[in-house]
Amino acid sequence: MKSLIQTVVVAAVLAAPVASFAQSNAPVTRAQVRAELVQLEKAGYNPNANDANYPANLQAAEARVIAQNDVVQSSYGASAGGSAQSGRVTTPAATQPVYFGQ
Repeated sequence: MKSLIQTVVVAAVLAAPVASFAQSNAPVTRAQVRAELVQLEKAGYNPNANDANYPANLQAAEARVIAQNDVVQSSYGASAGGSAQSGRVTTPAATQPVYFGQ
């Protein structure tokens, strides 16, 4: 029992550093912030406007930027409107019971 607990503790200690690398906490550069602001301005957001709809306007512009990025990322080639089927072919012989005629 004691060795099982020790094994679990050692496994948890070894797994902790791996989980800590899952997130990137790198600071955002000035160029990245500027590029995001330019994207928002192209989407119709005006940071200099003093309006009462501040959060809604910013969120709408962000949604437009995300939609634009999704279109750009998914615009490779024609749409594939295929379908898939699995199983066996349904024919009159296949719909009969297993012990048919016995």
